[in-house]
Amino acid sequence: MKGLILSGGKGTRLYPLTYTRAKQLIPVANEPVLFRVIRAIRDAGITEIGVVTGDTGTEIEDAVGDGGSWGVNVTFIPQDNPAGLAHAVKISEDFIGNDRFVMFLGDNVIQGGISSLIEQFAHSQWDSQIVLTQVPDPQHFGVAELDDDGDIKRLIEKPKNPPSNLALVGIYMFDSSIFEAVKNIKPSDRGELEITDAIQWLLTNGHTVHPYIHTGWWIDTGKPLDMLSANDHVLDEMVHEVSEVADVDSASEVGRRVTLQPGARIINSTIRGPSIIGDNTVIENAYVGPYTSVYHDCVLKNCEIEHSIMLEKSQISGVSMRVVDSMIGRNAIVGHTTRLPKAIKMNLGDYSNFWMP
Repeated sequence: MKGLILSGGKGTRLYPLTYTRAKQLIPVANEPVLFRVIRAIRDAGITEIGVVTGDTGTEIEDAVGDGGSWGVNVTFIPQDNPAGLAHAVKISEDFIGNDRFVMFLGDNVIQGGISSLIEQFAHSQWDSQIVLTQVPDPQHFGVAELDDDGDIKRLIEKPKNPPSNLALVGIYMFDSSIFEAVKNIKPSDRGELEITDAIQWLLTNGHTVHPYIHTGWWIDTGKPLDMLSANDHVLDEMVHEVSEVADVDSASEVGRRVTLQPGARIINSTIRGPSIIGDNTVIENAYVGPYTSVYHDCVLKNCEIEHSIMLEKSQISGVSMRVVDSMIGRNAIVGHTTRLPKAIKMNLGDYSNFWMP
C-alpha cells in the first residue's frame, strides 16, 4: 500500500497563526500535526507517501524533506487550486498507480493510530474503507447514513438536515477503482470535486465500501479551540520524559507528567503536567500549568501560563495575570512595562483576539 496525505488549504480558521505558517505545521505537544500523520502512516508499515500541497507547498517541502527523518520516501504532488479532496485524488493517480492506498488529511489527529485499519483493509476484498465517528454537529461534515445491516446506504456532503450523526473522519482507504469514480463525478455547488460524491459513485456502481466506526477521540485541528483540545489529548497519552541535557535547578519543582526536551532550563519555577517544554526554552521564576505546550527557544520569566500553546521563539515576561486557553504565535512578545503613562500597548495581526479582564 501507499499513503497519500493532503496538506493544502489556507487554514483561514486559524488566522493569524496561519498567515505565516502552513496549518499542518502548527505543533501539537511540540510536534507538527503533519509529522504525526507521517508517523502514523509509517507505523502502519507504509513507506511510500505522497503529499499533496497547495499555496504553502514550499514551506511543507522544506519541513518534510525527502521523508528520511521517518524512514519513508516522500513525493510531493502540487495542487494548483483547492478543487476538493476528490480532485487531490485525481491528480495523484500517477503516484498511486494500481496500488491500494490510505488517504489521510494532514491536519487531523486521531486516537490510536491507523495500523489496525490498514491491516484490516489490506487483507480484505473491499474496494474502499471509510472511517466514521459520531459528532454533535454533522451538518458541517460529510455524513453517512447506514441501513439496518450496518452497511452504507448513502453519503451526503454537509447536509442541512443530516440523516445521521456519523461524520466522515479524514481517513479513507481505496483501491484503484477510486480513479474511475473521481473522473465520473461533477463539481459540487461550491465548485469542488467532493470525496463523498466519489465514494457514493463507488456504491452506486457496485463497489464495496466498508464503514469503520471509530469510538475514540478524533480532532480536525482547524480552529484554535480544536488545537488546544488535540494538545490536551496528546499530552494525556504521551510517555513523558526529562532529557538528560535539560537543566532543572534545586529551587524548581517539575511534575511527574512533564517532558523537558534537550536544552530546556527550569530556574526557580514550577511545572505541572501534563505539559511539554521545548528545546532550549528558559522558564525562570514562572509557573507552567497543566495542558501546556511550550515550543523551542521560548522564554517565560515572572509569569504564569496554563492550558495554552506557545510557538517557537515567543516570550512572556513580567505579566501579573495568568495566561490561559491561549495560542501564542512565533516570535510573539507578551510583556510588562513600568513606564508611564500606564496603558496597554500592542501590535496585533489581522483576525487576532485580545481579551482583558
